[in-house]
Amino acid sequence: MALSGAAIGIFKTAALALIGDIVTSTKEHTSIMNTVEGFFGVGSIVGPAILARLLIRGLSWQWLYVIAGTMCVLLIITAASVRYPAAKRTEKTRSRATAAAANRYILGFSLGAFLYVAVESAIYVWMPTLIAGYRGRAAWLAAYSISIFFVLRAAGRFLGSWMLNRFQWTSVLALFSALILACFAASVGGGVNWAAWLLPLSGLFMSVIYPTLNSKGISCLPKSEHGAGAGVILFFTCLSAVLAPLAMGAISDAMGGPEYGFVMATGFAVVLFIGLALNWILNPTLRVFRQVDETEYILLAKE
Repeated sequence: MALSGAAIGIFKTAALALIGDIVTSTKEHTSIMNTVEGFFGVGSIVGPAILARLLIRGLSWQWLYVIAGTMCVLLIITAASVRYPAAKRTEKTRSRATAAAANRYILGFSLGAFLYVAVESAIYVWMPTLIAGYRGRAAWLAAYSISIFFVLRAAGRFLGSWMLNRFQWTSVLALFSALILACFAASVGGGVNWAAWLLPLSGLFMSVIYPTLNSKGISCLPKSEHGAGAGVILFFTCLSAVLAPLAMGAISDAMGGPEYGFVMATGFAVVLFIGLALNWILNPTLRVFRQVDETEYILLAKE
């Protein structure tokens, strides 16, 4: 499992860098990233569904890995046969690539990704525990809450791809982070009866946040450094996926109930909203993206 995790990390980092090589602007980069992450979301729905079907038929769970291994073979064949765009590298770009982790914009977007994953992980790790004892009128909704969340998240990413071609990304992220905060705050204030409805619904608003933060962070760098930038953001993503659920579990145990973990998650949502609201108002990367569009896309198009 550790080896497969490392392989996924390398594969996804390279795939994210490849997106930057095939797009024609930073705006298109964000739109395509949302579309790609939409398919990623579809895969996260299909995989558990396949496992459930195998178990219903009485087959061993090992067959899931046989299927996954077969898909990996297809990926290897595909990756080996694709013609990749040529990357222009100089000594100057190589030296700058090593400093991607120190880039203030990359660190800013990495912090945003860390906060987002902390909020999202509260759903798929601790929401089943929170609503396990719910017996209200929406008990059927509670039973399928995780599936509904992932379906809405996947659908929202395809919707986000359309929205980000028509609206400013800064305002979209500020609005959606406010709606996520509203879902969490109302769930904490209204208890399980509200949480059974609002926490799965938050998946629709979470959908756009991560792909956009990811693509914008990567777009701050020249194309030759996209792999380094993607790796830094992915590192903070994985770090949050480990630390945030542990912290929420620890505070829930200490205080005597999973609802306290969601209070912590709501705190993460508050900080995320404040950061994205300030990003909308101040728009600190506006000049950076204009420069990247001119140096990395317009000039290459002329060539």
